[in-house]
Amino acid sequence: MKLTVLDEPPLEFAHGTHHRDPRHGLDFYGPADIEETKVRAIRVGLVGPQASIDGVKRWLDRCRTPIAAKQSHLGSLYLPFPGFDTDRAFRSTIVWNSRLERPISRNDLEALQGLNPLKAAAAAVELYDRELQVLHEEPNCDVVIVCRPDDLVDTGIAAPARSAKGGASPGTAAQDARGQRGGADRTNAAARHPTRLPPGHGDFHSLLKAKSLRYTQPIQIIRRSTWDPTFKEPKDSEPRPRQDEATSAWNLHTALYYKAGGVPWRLPRDPQDLASCYVGVSFYATSDGESLESSVAQVFNQRGDGMIVRGGAASVAKFDRQPHLDEDGAHALLHDALGKYRTEHRQSPARVVLHKTSSFTGAEADGFRAAAAEHQIDIVELIWLTIDRIRLFRRGKQPPLRGTLLSLDQDRHVLYTRGSVPLYKTYPGMYVPQPLGIRLHSTEAAPEDLALEILALTKMNWNATQMDGRSPITIRTAEKVGEILRHIGPDDSPASRYAFYM
Repeated sequence: MKLTVLDEPPLEFAHGTHHRDPRHGLDFYGPADIEETKVRAIRVGLVGPQASIDGVKRWLDRCRTPIAAKQSHLGSLYLPFPGFDTDRAFRSTIVWNSRLERPISRNDLEALQGLNPLKAAAAAVELYDRELQVLHEEPNCDVVIVCRPDDLVDTGIAAPARSAKGGASPGTAAQDARGQRGGADRTNAAARHPTRLPPGHGDFHSLLKAKSLRYTQPIQIIRRSTWDPTFKEPKDSEPRPRQDEATSAWNLHTALYYKAGGVPWRLPRDPQDLASCYVGVSFYATSDGESLESSVAQVFNQRGDGMIVRGGAASVAKFDRQPHLDEDGAHALLHDALGKYRTEHRQSPARVVLHKTSSFTGAEADGFRAAAAEHQIDIVELIWLTIDRIRLFRRGKQPPLRGTLLSLDQDRHVLYTRGSVPLYKTYPGMYVPQPLGIRLHSTEAAPEDLALEILALTKMNWNATQMDGRSPITIRTAEKVGEILRHIGPDDSPASRYAFYM
């Protein structure tokens, strides 16, 4: 066994690289693409109750100027928001006009209150979708902010991504939001027995995201609690942690910047390094619960450009109770992904790193390698990411440092992507952190280098600016994509940009 503590990977911004929190990098150096785009005016549409539209506009106006950090002795964890304007961190501004506002009538929303949560969510989606159709035809709209209905109850029901035997996919969105509340056993049971929903039913967020995939603008769903500190969620909704105002402003504006076509930060690349393409493969059940399909979470390069590709059918193997593709399915999946990569970037990568939420069968590995060979790619790294039950302990009250890598043997490793962060002077989580299990099926790079890449990819989440995400963006996105794609038909052609799914 070998124990290593990896250095915090740097991120690249407009005028320099930064090893610490992305918020520092944005504030000090500006977003990575600022030299390419100069000043950006983000044109937003707004859909929702009129009172919420007005409230969001007031809050966005407030966010043009600095917002103080939360009062805390952990000063490095809670940072002030510098303001969103052309002379501040993002060097951009948000604009709107009445033509891009689509109010939902109070009477229509009140009619939902007598329905059960599943039917209410589906009916609300239809109301909002009608207005999104109108904005779809507006050429001067970059992103649509969707003001979620105040009284809509969160069902908390969704089929989780299928993954490894005895474990859910690492770092699901629900786990991140709850801080692994309930522990691994509850999560594992949910993964083994995904909830079956009536066809077309689910939570408001996933259903509306699925509907919006056919439109030209990505949407950003916002809750009233984001801009109204006095608002209380409906009592039957699943409890949600509430962020302080400055943190909410950081996260929302970073997401809007990315969805409007910007690149907040990138992974640095040494000119001598091989151009790498990262692919995440996860699995999800269709909305009728009858079949399992695969999804490539994100096919993206080190510069932060990402695409989504949907794969074919998968099946759960009897020998390990994990979902797998056959050889043809694995081949088709990676072949399509690399084809989209080449179309987008006008060249093929020199190296493919494939992260998967279940183990690799020989047939899958052969299919992936054959697809890479057809694209004249010689280096293919196949890595299984899972939840590991091994835990490490430090003296004192704090968990292991983020970046702690335990190598059990040449192919089995344990990586703490969440843990104590010296910059924050604490562990910025609520529950005992669960490390990622890294299983190297077929690789050429050193285990430490592959683990450092995974650690860096945890920082490529433009929905959050705190630097200690649990899952690499490849797997985190695979799960989010699955939650949305399960609500569209097999013949539908979903949007390929990652911005439509986050």
